[in-house]
Amino acid sequence: MAPSNDSSEVKVLVVCLGNICRSPMGEAVLQHIAKERGLNITVDSAGTAGYHVGEEPDERTVATCKKHGVPIGSHARQVATSDFLKFTHILASDENNLRNLQSVKPGNATASVRLWGSYLDGLPIPDPYYGKANGFENVYQQCVRLSNAFLDDVFGSKDS
Repeated sequence: MAPSNDSSEVKVLVVCLGNICRSPMGEAVLQHIAKERGLNITVDSAGTAGYHVGEEPDERTVATCKKHGVPIGSHARQVATSDFLKFTHILASDENNLRNLQSVKPGNATASVRLWGSYLDGLPIPDPYYGKANGFENVYQQCVRLSNAFLDDVFGSKDS
């Protein structure tokens, strides 16, 4: 059954701390799965901190996406006040980033700001930066599950 919502209006920002590991992977995976499902949504990513502005994603993030055939090509940027008006959904990778987002969210914000895991199991996406390569694979698999849960929630289940 075709989704009843107008997918052209869904604009998602995936957010982590530095925008080089979790959020660019989440952006790439969500965009890829939406495209596979025939949904035309806008997806971007950003960090709550500006540590890596202008940098490409971590090489382990890129390698994990390439391993799964998921295109990735973003550059790190920091969340801007305008993002709260530009996007319909802002998805935080963990509770710390959710708190950071809520602390800078302007009073006229129109975006729904939630923990991405709240669409499925309530779990945060752990930061794989200081861990081993399998941490990036685990984040990838979590992003796949969360992408499907988010799209099911916004557009209706793919099985309906």
